[in-house]
Amino acid sequence: MPKRAAAVAMIAILVGVGACSTKKKILPPAPPPIGTPLGGGTSSTTTPAGSDSGTVGTRAVPGSLADFRATSGSDTVLFAYDSYDVDDTAKAILGKQAEWLARYPGVRVTVEGHTDERGTREYNLALGDRRASAAKNFLAAQGVITSRLQTISYGKERPVADGSDDAAYAQNRRAVTVIVSGAR
Repeated sequence: MPKRAAAVAMIAILVGVGACSTKKKILPPAPPPIGTPLGGGTSSTTTPAGSDSGTVGTRAVPGSLADFRATSGSDTVLFAYDSYDVDDTAKAILGKQAEWLARYPGVRVTVEGHTDERGTREYNLALGDRRASAAKNFLAAQGVITSRLQTISYGKERPVADGSDDAAYAQNRRAVTVIVSGAR
């Protein structure tokens, strides 16, 4: 019986020490003002030829962001509710992204993890991180060197669709691959 009491006391001490921990949480930066382009996600706007969009006329310049989006089909993969499992549709898109990244080995990307608005901020940051990591791990499994891949979670802080309905939620549960360097 004394051993059991000692074990219970030790557990109580460890729980107490853990509860008093002063570990600082690192949170992502605040989102930009509403209406500011985020640099990720697909856009339906057209830009003039010769701009930094990576297009010349209606053609994407090889190695550009526009080429990445056109070749991959999308820079965004979607997830089911409360999930970070990469489904077959996401695997197809990420597979094309990995092929494009293999053609341009100097390109580095950040995979952003996002969630819908349901749940606490902390829970959604963790879920967004798992989604970004799942996409990153899939790209790495396809041969993309992990030093070229970063992840960040924005949780529910940067929705692409406004609204509190299933259609908006579905669009906001995503991972977005954003080119950060090396592309033209």
